Amino acid sequence: MASVLTFTDVSVTRNGSTILDSISWSAQASDRWVILGPNGAGKTTLLQLAAAQIHPSSGEVVVLESTLGSADVFDVRPRIGFSSTALARRVPNNERVIDVVLTAAYSVTGRWNEQYEKVDLRRARRVLAEWSLLPLEERRFGDLSDGEQKRVQIARSVMTDPELLLLDEPAASLDLGAREELVQLLSGYAQSESAPAIVMVTHHVEEIPPGFTHALVMTKGTVHSAGMIDEVVTSENLSEAFGLELVISKNAGRYTARAA
Repeated sequence: MASVLTFTDVSVTRNGSTILDSISWSAQASDRWVILGPNGAGKTTLLQLAAAQIHPSSGEVVVLESTLGSADVFDVRPRIGFSSTALARRVPNNERVIDVVLTAAYSVTGRWNEQYEKVDLRRARRVLAEWSLLPLEERRFGDLSDGEQKRVQIARSVMTDPELLLLDEPAASLDLGAREELVQLLSGYAQSESAPAIVMVTHHVEEIPPGFTHALVMTKGTVHSAGMIDEVVTSENLSEAFGLELVISKNAGRYTARAA
């Protein structure tokens, strides 16, 4: 099976500081990855490379069989679903929920003079229904709760049937109820045979949806450990990565962490 992502000895430096240091990692189409690590570990930078938003300072990044630096990123990016706080900030507060999702077809934020066909509208409404958002289609994006906005962002990111879905801290800032609703929806999506490869960044093991298959733990711009999720999300690995003795447990497919 061809890899959807391949990083080979990849480094990123900015203003003389090393953000990523000699990263080698790959993901297959059937993989569902969670990326864990402390603040400043390089998680978001790794995701930006995977989204073809930035280029490496050295090494090779291949995204959907296209090598960054030699491929046209404007051909690659429409094949990637990307949900992040930075993207949400670009959505006009007065934009209707249905239009936030619909405009993904043109890779724009903010409805203007684009022309959409009935099939686009049907697709957008079907995606809204899948993420429990259809009753909100006429609401303004800025009037939604944090949890609703997060789900709208994800619905937008899957609108175009991407080959790769990237989620940057999708449960950040959510209250307990909104987090659990999102984790449940992500779990169902991850376990669908029609879902693309998924890579999700989070700080908290409690936010890992059941159905995710692999984990990558980062620290100080490097890969601490990577592989099958139960072999990587362990007390030993996360204690070393976070610099604190932690106890990781798993029950009914969900992880929890506490200080020892």
